[in-house]
Amino acid sequence: MEHKDISRRSVLKGGSAALAGLTLLHVTGLERAFGQSGAEVIPWLDQPPPNPIPGGVGNLLEWQQLSSWQTPAQNFFFVNHYGPPTSLDESTWRLDIGGLVARPRSLTLADLKARPRQEVDFTLECSGNHGFDFFIGGVGNATWAGARLSALLEEAGLLERASEVVFWGADSGALTIRDNPGVLSAGNTGSGTPDGSGGIDLTITEQFARSMSVEEAMNSDNLLCYQMNGQPLPPEHGFPLRLIAPGWYGVANVKWLTRIEVIDRRFTGRFMARDYVSIREGQRDGKAAWTFTNVGRARLKSAPAKVTRVGNRYSIMGAAWGAPIGGVEVQVDDGNWRAATVDRSTPQQSRRFG
Repeated sequence: MEHKDISRRSVLKGGSAALAGLTLLHVTGLERAFGQSGAEVIPWLDQPPPNPIPGGVGNLLEWQQLSSWQTPAQNFFFVNHYGPPTSLDESTWRLDIGGLVARPRSLTLADLKARPRQEVDFTLECSGNHGFDFFIGGVGNATWAGARLSALLEEAGLLERASEVVFWGADSGALTIRDNPGVLSAGNTGSGTPDGSGGIDLTITEQFARSMSVEEAMNSDNLLCYQMNGQPLPPEHGFPLRLIAPGWYGVANVKWLTRIEVIDRRFTGRFMARDYVSIREGQRDGKAAWTFTNVGRARLKSAPAKVTRVGNRYSIMGAAWGAPIGGVEVQVDDGNWRAATVDRSTPQQSRRFG
């Protein structure tokens, strides 16, 4: 293997399953999962271009520098839609739980910390990861801790007609919506101006929000999280509180959480119905037909991470996340896929394969 032959190619293929957690796939033996001490890291030839929006997307994982299972908070990727809110203060912050509940609540951070503390190891990935040529590092691991969401919803008492739970963040921004004549609903409080074609451009201030069904929200793994890797949640990652919903893409894990609202209909805010929607082309009666689907649960994915060399021996390391690994196959160049042997002597989160 020559240096010039190394490019970012598909060398790993994971099996199927259903629990989150980054698993290390060590293809060439049972050395330490992240490479031997003193090993030379062979850089990929196809490096991503510079990040054009560092204020909106940052701390992207550099795969060839991957050296530990847990991603430090200061290195953990972030995506901002409206920018971090600047007015959150722990002394005045409250989490309101309302809507279709029998017992509305308004909780302080101290109230949440007084409840049983739960931890979950969860690999968080942006659904747009690999969607742009510069954006290949929107993934990271952390140990998240907080109060169990389902217990709080049970105590609030969901009413019989409750079907959807909406999570509201403190971040907000101006949004201009172009509307056709006669379609704008009465009573809007935004500012509207004619768009020159008989319609109206309506500018509103929209708060970030995402939703899931009551059944999904009641999953016992979901946390109202105030700690990351054993430390207080950093401002850029949602201080004082964020939702952590293992198995869902990053957009569903709402940061800067201020309100949980239970409703009896589908929520169709910007980040549910207009943004974060996958669009696929199909065929119907010989014509193109497009389908639109909300981005929700994460899928099992894998990626080659780095190549190291000690003497004439090369090691290839990859990562898989989004579900436990049922099996691993390895292909070198154009050779046949071969089943890898799973080394089960190490914990799941750093399990090695050889």
